[in-house]
Amino acid sequence: MPTRKRPVIVNHLGAEFGRLAAAHPSQPLVIDDFAAAEPWRICPDAEILVTKALPDWSRTPLDHPFPDTLKWVQVVSTGVETYPPALMRGRLVTCGRGLNALPIAEFVFAAMLRVERKLEETRARTEADWRAQHTIGHLHGRTLGLVGYGSIGQAIARRALAFDMRVLVNRRTPWSGGDGLTACADPAEVFAGSDHVVIAAPFTPETQGMVGAELLSAAKPGLHLINISRGGLVDQNALLDALESGRIGHATLDVTTPEPLPDGHALYRQQNVFISPHISWCGGTGDADFRTRFLANLDAYLSGEPLREVVDPSRGY
Repeated sequence: MPTRKRPVIVNHLGAEFGRLAAAHPSQPLVIDDFAAAEPWRICPDAEILVTKALPDWSRTPLDHPFPDTLKWVQVVSTGVETYPPALMRGRLVTCGRGLNALPIAEFVFAAMLRVERKLEETRARTEADWRAQHTIGHLHGRTLGLVGYGSIGQAIARRALAFDMRVLVNRRTPWSGGDGLTACADPAEVFAGSDHVVIAAPFTPETQGMVGAELLSAAKPGLHLINISRGGLVDQNALLDALESGRIGHATLDVTTPEPLPDGHALYRQQNVFISPHISWCGGTGDADFRTRFLANLDAYLSGEPLREVVDPSRGY
């Protein structure tokens, strides 16, 4: 049996990852391109590309041809909307789905506890603050709504049940609920019945702008909206209107459109809006987990076995 040619890997992730890949028993030729100012310019001999959501991917020329030798693309991110469609077509694409589910779930609970327990308002800085009266909320008995139920939604749901919360879930695929969760036919049912709603759906042409005026008008008054998915799922003008009317009581936005949100944007001026700079994924072991996953996928690729977390082009994630 002929010996397989050494795979050629183009690496956009940095020197440490390059050394890790080069140490694989297959002895791949690793081409490091850390700056990747033009990430679409890939070595014509490349068989494997390991990349991330670099801002410059958006500048890829529409007619740019990717090499026929490129058979597999491994991306760090969960979503793939950042990458040019031509890169996603006609080849195997795997993503980082689930790698940051736990830190994102913890972020969601930090956001809910911040609102319910009023951590900023109740901080004592003077003796007089000890005599102030506060109305403190709680999570037990509250209803959490999840729009989207992938790895992130599942991690959030497990923690919500531990907090004795009621959990409503709307997901794309048919599902009857169970395990303490209540299935909802559509996002409007989730919004109408929840005290806190987490947007954890993938960003696709079908979900773009889904949280608009109609859906927000169905919300339970005072709802806390949390978006940890993609800014494009929320119509920000409609959200501002809903916040000003009081239909939406609070919003926690880890993602916006655009990113970064420019100085002077109206959302910055809303006292009941907390904006974080797309960091909900931080603080976990995602980098190490990604390296482990890549090496396992590389073993599978070279042996012709199925890879983990393959992207379905027809679904967009």
